[in-house]
Amino acid sequence: MAAADERTIDVRTFIDGQPFSGFQWMIFALCVAIVLLDGFDTAAIGYIAPSLIGEWNIARPDLAPVLSAALFGLAGGALCSGPLADRFGRKLVLLAAVAVMGVASLAAAFSHDLTALVIWRFVTGLGLGAAMPNAVTLTAEYCPEKRRALVTNTMFCGFPLGAAVGGFVAAWMIPHFGWRSVLAAGGVVPLVLVVLMALLLPESVRHLASHGAPAEKIRRILSRISASARTATRFVLDEGAGAAAPVKASAGRGIAVVFSGHYLLGTLCLWVAYFMGLVIFYGLINWMPIILRDSGISPTQATLISALFPLGGFGAILTGWLMDRFQADRVVALGFLLTAGAVYVIGQAVGQVGPLTLTVFVAGTVMNTAQSSLPALAAMFYPTQGRATGVAWMLGVGRFGGIAGSFLVAELGRRALGVETVFLVMAVPALIAAAAIFIKAALGPRPDAAVGRAVSLGH
Repeated sequence: MAAADERTIDVRTFIDGQPFSGFQWMIFALCVAIVLLDGFDTAAIGYIAPSLIGEWNIARPDLAPVLSAALFGLAGGALCSGPLADRFGRKLVLLAAVAVMGVASLAAAFSHDLTALVIWRFVTGLGLGAAMPNAVTLTAEYCPEKRRALVTNTMFCGFPLGAAVGGFVAAWMIPHFGWRSVLAAGGVVPLVLVVLMALLLPESVRHLASHGAPAEKIRRILSRISASARTATRFVLDEGAGAAAPVKASAGRGIAVVFSGHYLLGTLCLWVAYFMGLVIFYGLINWMPIILRDSGISPTQATLISALFPLGGFGAILTGWLMDRFQADRVVALGFLLTAGAVYVIGQAVGQVGPLTLTVFVAGTVMNTAQSSLPALAAMFYPTQGRATGVAWMLGVGRFGGIAGSFLVAELGRRALGVETVFLVMAVPALIAAAAIFIKAALGPRPDAAVGRAVSLGH
């Protein structure tokens, strides 16, 4: 039993009860930068694809391995990083991931053939895949639960923003400096960010509490959120109670939590939704510049119009606000239903630059709004002991949807199907994603079930 003068703080209750501090805004800003670079590097290959075709004299279908190489790396990086982060911490994995991203992107800029570019894009993907889920997890774990979806969605907007910035930067840099400059920029900036992260980014305080870290270490971090934590001598992490068949802390962490009977159905539904969303995102972001160029639009204009598709992801901020106030699953599912109709309409607007520009932006807004909300939905669903693994594995399995989307559009092009048919086919995955989220809402457990109480003692 604790001494009478011992002051205990529950980490979850403490974070929920404090105003969002400058310290938390700094964490948010660093995670936004990570995700923004992730979006930039992920989309860069699609924007330089037309230049590769011209310089290396390769056929469009031959680009499929290059366009999908990073996606294989993304899947591998995400699947490995989640369990590692749940065991060793979010910060260490993030530092390694961003460093790998920067070095590999710089190396890719010096590639002189397709094979070398494929290899370095795969390695870049390993870093990208490990960085994204841990940035989402770290952000979520420093958020009050009543604002978690809003803040996490806002942070995740860095991904489509980075992809859009990549389009605008590529449209300017490629004519002046060549396609290699885009990859070089995507390598230098992450290496600078690694230094800032090493100096400023803290470990997740929830992760520390769940692993029984020394109380002094937790106290130092929480004191930067509120000085009221300085007098505490004991810290606990109570994940909440009330859900059926909770997973006990002793039953395991990471993968054991994600695949427990309590979370399994929700896990599978999240995987299906994220997979289908990335079929659409990568199929269009990688091939839309080429599709539009082949339809008679100038290469520069095709790149700029395509860049509007990921830019629309800022709608996720509104969705995050709605998710915090209403049934989060249904909000996201509705976004995917709207996506299906909007993607179909793109195919009807090709050939008319004005309507096409507006349609691409609207489709990108609803599509990225729904897709960008899924990491927040996963972060809300899993407890601390399995959160990094749950988010990372959803992103990792989903990356195979990106691979499928790239090859799907390549195959549709090989069969010489019309533009309208291509966009009709690309609308179907959105309907499947919506169905998966509706099933999770109807049959799955509520989020943040009890997983036991972790305690940190000492002075």
